[in-house]
Amino acid sequence: MPHLTLGPFAVHRDGTLEPRVAERLPAMRFAWRGRRCEAGLSAGGLRLAAIAARVPSTAESGADRPRALAAVAVMQGELPQGWQLKLLPDHRIRIETEASFPDPPTATSLIACMVRFALAIDPYLDRLDGAGASGTWNTCPG
Repeated sequence: MPHLTLGPFAVHRDGTLEPRVAERLPAMRFAWRGRRCEAGLSAGGLRLAAIAARVPSTAESGADRPRALAAVAVMQGELPQGWQLKLLPDHRIRIETEASFPDPPTATSLIACMVRFALAIDPYLDRLDGAGASGTWNTCPG
């Protein structure tokens, strides 16, 4: 019997997680430095992703689009193995990776993975901000 809920998970007294809806792989959404982030169960472990920034459009006056795109190109080759940086069609920049996850998953291991991911993307967020690909448009409530 679940003791409490944590987003889409039921948390049992021993801390183990169980998806509340069995037919879907649940994901926890959270914010880090105003960026939308997600930690979701996957077949291989835990999928972690963040909308890190947005390349300015050509319609934005004073924006340094070439510098932002150059930073994206350089960062793609500098990410740790298994990480990806994607430029989405709407100019958003998404950083994602998969992490191993214990079986059975626990609330503590989920939160620890989320924190490690947030801390790991911090220098990339700084670089994107410095290159004019700001994340401030992407603020999340709470």
